[in-house]
Amino acid sequence: MRITILDDYHDTLRTLDCFRKLSGHEITIWTDHVQDVDKLAGRLRDTEALVLIRERTEIRAPLLDRLGRLELISQRSVYPHIDIEACTKHGVVVSSSQHPGTPSYAAAELTWALVLAAMRQVPQQMSELKAGRWQIGVGNSLRGKTLGIFGYGRIGSIVAGYGKAFGMNVLVWGRNGSLKRAQHDGYVAAPGKAAFFSSCDVISLHLRLVDGTRGIVTADDLALMMPTALLVNTSRAPLIEPGALVAALKAGRPGTAAVDVYEEEPVLDTRYPLFAMDDVVCTPHIGYVTRDEYEVQFSDIFDQIVAYTAGKPINVVNPKVLPGNGPTPDR
Repeated sequence: MRITILDDYHDTLRTLDCFRKLSGHEITIWTDHVQDVDKLAGRLRDTEALVLIRERTEIRAPLLDRLGRLELISQRSVYPHIDIEACTKHGVVVSSSQHPGTPSYAAAELTWALVLAAMRQVPQQMSELKAGRWQIGVGNSLRGKTLGIFGYGRIGSIVAGYGKAFGMNVLVWGRNGSLKRAQHDGYVAAPGKAAFFSSCDVISLHLRLVDGTRGIVTADDLALMMPTALLVNTSRAPLIEPGALVAALKAGRPGTAAVDVYEEEPVLDTRYPLFAMDDVVCTPHIGYVTRDEYEVQFSDIFDQIVAYTAGKPINVVNPKVLPGNGPTPDR
């Protein structure tokens, strides 16, 4: 098959062990980010299988209308960036492993790195030291403080364990199933959302972005946080009501934030509001960007291509597109 891989910024995928699974296919890799429909249509005009790296590029109807040879989109995790209905209309199979029961240790580790960096002012102290100044302020310890986990799933449960290991009191909020899992593991469930936001020293978001979680953290929620509290978001930016985090930080509740995700990515504007705030630690969506994590994720993604070429597609999120499951797609 003619396979195209988009947004492989550092040309990493061809260096992975799992890349051998695509042996025998014609592969094109693009290392820059393009969202312009005309440019993408030109790049993908002969593509039969498209590999996406998370949500880096949106695949919508205006683009799909121009990709007459596309048969398969292979990726991993959620797919708010893909127009599934348009894919089905055009006969494009979307395979996306939801990797149940397989935590992203890379994302959990980055979350904890951000917690430590923000609480101990690591980026700020480093910057001032390089500028010739010694000790610009006093940081905060974690032991004895309360860590709030919003969403006790694959990643949230791992971060909760890190907090426990650092001597923190762990408090959990989320759906009923999430709370029951947390209680089963020995953690305390908050009595309510308001109590959760008002009593935690550190809150870390670990929710999937779906219709039901978009904007789930509101301005009112953030206003309940303590002036000394830290909010960490390594999940998805739209979990927070648009504009609410910047406004809340300006109002002093919470006092600090650490974020790895943004409304639109990549963010290349140095005037981005969060970048100008002294008490905010920002990283460029690198939660899952480690070689080990790439091996796990792209092994799944490439397996989906192998299965499709064998006539046995797996992890199909639009099964109506498969023969015998619905009307004949438009091509």
